[in-house]
Amino acid sequence: MSGDKSTQLERKLGPWMLWGLGVGYVISGEYFGWNLGLEQGGTLGLAIATGFIILMYLTFTFCYTELACAIPKAGGAFDYATRGLGRKIGVLAGIAQVIEFVFAPPAIAAAIGAYFNLFFPDVPSTEIAIAAYILFTALNIYGVQAAAGFELFVTVLAVGELLLFCGVTAPSFHWQNLTTNALPHGISGAFAAIPFAIWFFLAIEGVANVAEETVNPQRNILIGFGSAILTLVVLAVLTFACSVGVSGWEAIVYPTPGAAPSDSPLPLALSHIVGNSHLLYHMLIFVGLFGLIASFHGIILAAGRAVMEMGRVGYMAPILGKVSKRFKTPANALIANMVVGIIALLSGKTGDIITLSVFGALTLYVISLITYFALRRNEPDMPRPFKAPFYPVAPAVGLAIAVLCLVAVTIYNLSLAVIFFAILSASYLYFRLFSKDAREEEVQEEGVLEPVFVEEK
Repeated sequence: MSGDKSTQLERKLGPWMLWGLGVGYVISGEYFGWNLGLEQGGTLGLAIATGFIILMYLTFTFCYTELACAIPKAGGAFDYATRGLGRKIGVLAGIAQVIEFVFAPPAIAAAIGAYFNLFFPDVPSTEIAIAAYILFTALNIYGVQAAAGFELFVTVLAVGELLLFCGVTAPSFHWQNLTTNALPHGISGAFAAIPFAIWFFLAIEGVANVAEETVNPQRNILIGFGSAILTLVVLAVLTFACSVGVSGWEAIVYPTPGAAPSDSPLPLALSHIVGNSHLLYHMLIFVGLFGLIASFHGIILAAGRAVMEMGRVGYMAPILGKVSKRFKTPANALIANMVVGIIALLSGKTGDIITLSVFGALTLYVISLITYFALRRNEPDMPRPFKAPFYPVAPAVGLAIAVLCLVAVTIYNLSLAVIFFAILSASYLYFRLFSKDAREEEVQEEGVLEPVFVEEK
């Protein structure tokens, strides 16, 4: 990393903060979004997709933890792939990571607006979402310790609320509600539901992006990653079963027959038990907002680090790689991400935004797992404070599932695939045209190193 203080971050985060970030990045996926997969696959279709996705995330997370402990840098997958597979593949991994982290927050912001609108129907949900963007971008600019402390607080509240929701709905659980119209579109529905199964866990890898701000990262990243993924698996299974088990999957997708799919499935499930005027119903909405805020705020934090790293090495606009002199945070990257996120939010297409983020995530997972194999083979003596278990079977299983999911999501979302690969290609073209590293590499490949590049180095 450069010795320039304008690009350096401070180490302030411990294991509890990392657990809070890991769970917080993801926990909004328990509150909304996943239920849109029920529309695609029904209970059984989404359950099949979720089972495979859990297996993928368990194998991927432990491999990614090994990489994060061995190479604790803010760029995450970008830094790992650059070291293991070379600069060109590293850039693709970095761009995929940026797409994932930049497009997840607008989907969450839409849900924040939808939940808030249940309390105040006269306040437009889009205005609330934009206000949330400005507020939490400002908090992230203010400082990582304050941001992570807030994240831990709202994450604990959100986990507690999910457990309370499961406690209230479990007595009303009926097995037949899971089996009624369980596979409405056949087995193809399971493939169509994949993006929404991934939404249960998407962005947990963001823990790696605060490695440079972690005290003793080789130890604490392992604790943070491991405890977070186990917490999320338990919460996903409980939330899925308790929500659908109350009145069937259609009751938590459509507020009324023929209505558009809802962004607030948990309140819908609870309304079938206690009604929509009960104290528990309003409590769920209120605390549910904290769950959405935890992920929204946390992914904004990770996105800022991912974009900053790309700017810091010159693969995106260099101004994005600067750290605020006053707050020691990636302020420029955070502001740029907010602008892009608000533009996406104004499209009003939550499901499409989720799927676009999933494209980025799956590309990141595929490249990261290939990187994992490359580094195990090419750098066997690299210090690894933690080694993922069951090598090479576990990472091979994770890679196979990730590739299958990427192919399936592409087939079922061709127009969004075109948009994703267009963004990927345009960003890579920027790297090839404007990055000093890319120009030097081209000259070296031709066997001639021009003096201007020697002088710049």
